[in-house]
This record gives sequence, structure tokens and C-alpha cells, in this order.
Amino acid sequence: MNIKWNRFPIGISLLASVWLGQACQKGGADAPALESVPDQISYNFHVRPILSDNCFACHGPDANKREAGLRLDIAEDAYKALAETPGAHGIVPGNPSRSEAFIRMVSDDPELRMPPPSSNLKLTDIEIQVIEKWIRQGAKYEPHWAFVPPVKAQVPSPKDARWARNDVDRFIRHTMQQVGFKPNEEADKESLLKRLSLDLTGLPPTVEMMDDFINDNDPDAYERWVDRLLSSDAYGEKMAVYWMDIARFADSHGFQDDSYRSMWPWRDWVIHAFNSNMPYDQFVTWQLAGDLLPNPTKEQILATGFNRNHKITEEGGIVDEEYRVMYVTDRTNTVGKALMGITMECAGCHDHKYDPISQKEYYELYAFFNNIRERGIESVVGGPETYAKVPFMEITNEEVSSILRFVNKRDTLQLIVSIMGELDSIRPTYILDRGLYDQPTTPVKPRTPEAILSFAPDLEPNRLGLAKWLFDPQNPLTSRVFVNQIWQEFFGRGIVSTPGDFGMQGALPSHPELLDWLAADFMEHGWDIKRLVRQLVTSATYRQSAVLTADKMERDPENIYLARAPRFRVKAEFVRDIVLSSSGLINPEIGGPSAKPYQPPGLWEGATSGRGILSMYKQDHGPQLYRRGLYTFIKRTVPPPAMTMFDASNRDQCEVERTLTNTPLQALVMLNDPTVLEASRVLAGRLLQSSGSAEDRIATAFRQIVCRTPTEREMKLLTRYHQGRLESLGIDEARDLLTVGEYPMVQGLDEVEWASLMQVIVSIYNLEETISKT
Repeated sequence: MNIKWNRFPIGISLLASVWLGQACQKGGADAPALESVPDQISYNFHVRPILSDNCFACHGPDANKREAGLRLDIAEDAYKALAETPGAHGIVPGNPSRSEAFIRMVSDDPELRMPPPSSNLKLTDIEIQVIEKWIRQGAKYEPHWAFVPPVKAQVPSPKDARWARNDVDRFIRHTMQQVGFKPNEEADKESLLKRLSLDLTGLPPTVEMMDDFINDNDPDAYERWVDRLLSSDAYGEKMAVYWMDIARFADSHGFQDDSYRSMWPWRDWVIHAFNSNMPYDQFVTWQLAGDLLPNPTKEQILATGFNRNHKITEEGGIVDEEYRVMYVTDRTNTVGKALMGITMECAGCHDHKYDPISQKEYYELYAFFNNIRERGIESVVGGPETYAKVPFMEITNEEVSSILRFVNKRDTLQLIVSIMGELDSIRPTYILDRGLYDQPTTPVKPRTPEAILSFAPDLEPNRLGLAKWLFDPQNPLTSRVFVNQIWQEFFGRGIVSTPGDFGMQGALPSHPELLDWLAADFMEHGWDIKRLVRQLVTSATYRQSAVLTADKMERDPENIYLARAPRFRVKAEFVRDIVLSSSGLINPEIGGPSAKPYQPPGLWEGATSGRGILSMYKQDHGPQLYRRGLYTFIKRTVPPPAMTMFDASNRDQCEVERTLTNTPLQALVMLNDPTVLEASRVLAGRLLQSSGSAEDRIATAFRQIVCRTPTEREMKLLTRYHQGRLESLGIDEARDLLTVGEYPMVQGLDEVEWASLMQVIVSIYNLEETISKT
């Protein structure tokens, strides 16, 4: 089929997005700028961000880069006499004029001033005053907040406690009062249901759901709808999108040849685990070490595919050990970023410059993943035997009918999946000089960073022991990191806005007491994910309207204080889901192999080595064309173009947040993508088969797509546009428009009327509100 990609003019009902994309920032820089010097100085919240941004690179944890023998991130080192300046001390508590570090900060001599002019860093007057006052107040150091186990703070009692629906609201309202904000009113029912449905299922509500919810006046109606959506199979699909980014799931190996891999049964397991509400500690333990559990089941072993989702080469002429080390490094970095919220990769070549993590500790963590039965290169591009790499497991039809019923295996072909599996012996692990695979130095054993939590001697020195360490009640990071990721999923921004970095350079939490309360509460209630989600979406904070006043825009443009509901575009996968679901095209099948929808010709062919089954793009047909965005085939070297335009990950590495952009290319996708045009054609055809006027059909289409009743002004604009197309469209142009897509044509409809309504629907799909949470 010859699909045309340039059918509509750019100027159809374009609305600008109000989302302000946020880039990942350094931690100190992400802290609110001090406008005045606080009465009581806190090392964690006032001093450390200044030192971390300006001083720690040369006077921090990295011993190899430390200057003048001065270390400022540890009290004992900062207070002691300087080796290069006898009698002088870096910091003298209570006395700034005798503190050599402070003397250098205020020096007018460029040879002495710190930070040096060559660094292009300079302390502000306020920052200098903060450091001076902190020293006068005793220069008291505090442990880094994220390395202290979370404790349930006392729930605040805000003045207008009636607004709060649960304890989450009491923390949020208390902070609002401190900054002089009042919460928005509750959103209208249409907005609430759309928001809730998109957040819990990734799908827009149907017209029938909207009618039922609007007409349900029971006091507990909203809570019952929360439970209804949480029990939907689509909930697991929605949550799986977030986990696919963390697990760097893709349908190809990566690198130049980038051939096929069969990891989708692991994705089916993730959906199943979320839908069955598997506790988070079990969910992660099975993925890290299911094969090491006593008498592991096939399901537990399949879960370990999590750590085999990394890129794998199939090139000839490579050094096997170089790539094997690369795979182990990827697994180490993924666990550090996704589960611990620490930039462990910074310590792969040298001691961490900002966090108290040494290079030795990096390779001790690396050692947990260094004993897998794998090679850097196992085979070249070929037949089914290359779809998974050793160690792998085969899934039989009998197992799919019994112990692995959640795997959507449609055929009788051999199905193999890469998994984790230990060697029979212990592979020695060494610190690698500068991270180079061929430069081993000192041998190390599996251990964890001491600054976070010691690795207890009774724990197994393997991945199972690591999992137990992660879920030790005294581990300060695991629960905090996860609840922050889930908060980000529903509110658009984490309580810590750098979800992959809880270290010294990470952002300070906007609501530290709430973060710790949620983390402790999550652990106390058995790591129950659905309970956590329910807590968030039933809160008054979540249920606010997204109306933005001038005052709140000026004082809190990023909605840090949550005095309104966030408004932002949904993820790329859900843009597709909205189009397919609202038009009635969506294929509701759960799980199974990935699908190849419409794609401009020549993309794969122009970026391939010419070898392997993925050298040419072979589009799917029939129901496979209408599968949810979660199931779109991802070839790492040429990711799906329409989804890429909406900031989807190409899954090269672990990602714990997506950048949200707003570009004209996104409007062009919504105007020209065959899936959008086909959905518009199909929906228009169905509406024309129903009774009613043109205005009725337009209003119905608007409600199905935008999930609310159109205003009078909107109806005037749309009906005027519709009438204009009826008058200007010729029969040939109409027939050309109606040829898009493979879904069968309806016979006997007026083609000009059909194409005119189709173009109105395209314009509705192109509204910013259509693909946004409001």
C-alpha cells in the first residue's frame, strides 16, 4: 500500500502546549536560590548544595583529583590541619576568619580565590554569607539526607484540615500554607475521569464511562472508579510502559547489525506482575535473582530477563571480553540508577567526585553481576537460535497452557528468552583501571557501598544477597527511590526532581517529610504498589483542577507546591492509545510479540548493515496494526519515528524519566500519521452510519476524543470548518483522503461528507488538550 504522508496543511486548529520541559539539572543548582540568609543554617539544605556545585570536584570524595589535601565533604577532614599549610585548617567551627577555605572564598587575589577563576564558577554574595554564618554557628555537618533511613514524620495539622482527604494532603497543604498558596477547587467530573483513566490505564474513558460517572452521585463514586480502573488488565499495560524504560526493553540487540531478540515474554510477565499486584520487593527480587531462589520456578527464572535487556553485539571482529565487561557494567549502572537512585557509573573510572562511593565500591557492586554464563559475542546474525543469548530458557506450549499462562504465545514456533544464570565457578572481579576491560588491578569481592548500608555478613555474596540488601528496612534508598518514581508518574515531577540521582548533586526534595513518610508507609504495608497508587489518586491534591492563575504561574511555574493539578502531555505510547481507543480501532489483546505499524518507507533499509531479519521493515497487517503503543516494535538503531517525535526512549540504556518537548514536528505527526488519519476516517464513517445532524456527530466525536462536552464557541469553529470542507472538497480529493489505512471501507456513504467529517476529526486529534492530562 502506498501511504501518503503529506495530506493536511499545518494550520488546522493548532494549540500551543503549556508544558515547560524540564532538563535534568545538577543537584545544588536545582535547589531553590536563596534570596536571603536563613536564621538557622542547615548543612544539607543550605551549605552542601553550594559546596557540591563549587568545591567537591577538587575537594570531595575523589582522592585522585583532590587538591591541596583538603576534603570538604567530611567534617573530620574539613576540620583538620592542612598538610600543605601547617597551622591552617580548612574550616574552624565558630571562626570564619581562621577557616582557610572561607578565606580563599572571599579573597580578591585571583591566585588565591576559590573557586579559581579558571573554573568559571563564582560564589554569590548570598552564598558567601551562608557559608560564613554556617561556620559561625559551629559548621555542623549532617549526614546526606538520602543516606539516612526514612522515618515517618508526624503528619501535620494544617489550618483548613477539611480539605485533606488523606495524610498526603496534610503534608501538601501544610507546605502550601507556608508559602501562602491555596489549593484549587476540585476538577469537574469529566476532567477527573479522563485524568484518572489515562493515569491508571493509559486509555481515555469511553462515552459510556463518562455518562456513568457523571450520573453517579454516591459519595464514594470516585473511589469505586479508582478500584474499577486498578482492577483492569489495562492497568498492568500502563505501568509496564514506565518499567520498560527502566529495564531498557527493546526488540533488537542494538549496535550495527541490530538483529531480532525475543524478550517479549518477559514483558508479558511484567504486565502480569503489575496486574496481580506483586509486592515491589518480590517484583524486584525475582528480576534480580529469581534463578537463585530455592527451587526456582520457570516464572521466577523468566523474571530475570530484566537484566538481559541490555544491548548485545553480533558483530564480527570484536574483543569478546570488552563487550562482556560492557554488559556487566550496564547491569551495574541500571541497578544503581533505577533501584538505588545513585549515579554509580561515575565511580567506574575513579572515585565518585561528589558522593562517598569509591571506585573499589563500584567494582564490588559490579561483582554481583560478573558471574553470569555469558560471552561478549556468541553468534552472528542468523536463524531463531540467535533470538536469545546464553543463558536462555525455552518456553513450551505446554508451559504456556499451565505455569506460564500469562505468556501470549500464538504459534508453535520455538520461543527462547535470555535470562540470568550463574557460572559453576566464581569468576574473579578486579578494579579496572580507568574502567578499561583489559586493565585489571586489585581483586574485589561482592559488597555494597558503606555510605548507603553495610552488606551484612550473613547475606549471600550473590544477586540474591544484593536483593535482600536492597530491601533491608535500614536501606535508605530503595523505598524512597520507588515512591518518588511513582509520584512522578502521577504528578509529572518527582518530590526529588532528579529521580536517578539522590546523591550530593541530585535535587533536594521539595517535600522531604512527605517523601520519608511515603517511603516508610510503603514498607510498613508490604511494598504494596496498588495501595500506594490508590493513596495518590484518591488524594485531594490529585483531584484539584489544573486551572493556572497568574499568581501561581509567576510564583510557582513548575508547580512544586502542587497548588493545582499538573497539566502535561501523555507519553508517546499513550498518544497512540488515545487515537486508537477513541476511534474504536484499538486491539485490546494483552501481551504477545511486538507489532510493526505504519512507518515511512526506507528507514530501516537506510540504516542497516544489510544482514539479518531486521534489515528490511515488514509492516504488520490486520489486528496487529491496531495494538497499543506498549507493543510497538522497537529497533534500537531506528526507533519508531512517530513515537520518537513524542520523546519515547530508544531503550539504549536505563531511563527513569522522559524529557517532554513541544515541537512543530509533533503537530505534523498528528496531522499526517496514517494511524491518525485512518482513525479519523473510521470514526467519521461510524458516525455517519448513526442518526443525527452534522453538529451531533461533531459533538460526539469531540467528546470521544477530548473526553468532555465541547463549548458553544468550539462547536461554532468546528461546524464552520466542516461546512467549508463540504463546499470546497471535490470528489477526487475526497476519495484520495479516504484511501488512507488498511481498515476496510464502509460502503454506501457520501464520500465528500465522509472526508469532510474526517478532516474535522483530524483537527480534534491535533488539539493539545486531546493528548494532555488536564
